[in-house]
Amino acid sequence: MADGIGARAAFADIPTTTLADVLGRRQVMDIGIRPLWQPVPRIAGPAFTVRCPPGDNLMLHAAIHRAGPGAVVVVESGDLDHALAGGNVCAVAQRRGVAAFVADGLLRDLAEVRDMGFPVFARGVIPIPGGKKAAGPLNVPVLCGGVAVDAGDVVVADEEGVVVVPSARRDEVLAAARAKLAKEAGETLDAWEEAHRARIDRILREQGFED
Repeated sequence: MADGIGARAAFADIPTTTLADVLGRRQVMDIGIRPLWQPVPRIAGPAFTVRCPPGDNLMLHAAIHRAGPGAVVVVESGDLDHALAGGNVCAVAQRRGVAAFVADGLLRDLAEVRDMGFPVFARGVIPIPGGKKAAGPLNVPVLCGGVAVDAGDVVVADEEGVVVVPSARRDEVLAAARAKLAKEAGETLDAWEEAHRARIDRILREQGFED
């Protein structure tokens, strides 16, 4: 699994918009997975993956004691009737160095989580807790927000959304993203506008558009 601190340092300055341009739609979680409080800092780290069946949160509660510093705990659930975690679970995760939760499900105790500044990306909140009966393996492939996530994939999340960088493509994607950012930083708005106008006009001509 990728080192949590290393992944965070490498991707902390890469916006999700840039990664989405490099990777495409397939690696971007759907719009239902959103930060539950604002303004949220950008987070980046290796995925520590968890599956929780509907109505049960046992394995997420187990994961907070096993995920390494800098890890992003990614949860497959889909349950919209019960909370996967609350304030105390988030507090312990934060104290142990977990970077964030990204959950295809719900949380609770949002005021506590917001006050402690622990980043949580999920579908929403509900006050009803889940049960704790369904044991299962950790760090297995999961589906979260429509994206397949393997343990060790790099998860980057900010106010724009959540992007998953496959671990096998980490260096390639990082290099492409940094090159794109460097190019954009060296381009003035006037130059961008000129190139943009030329590109749009070309596409319009190809489509038969006439002023």
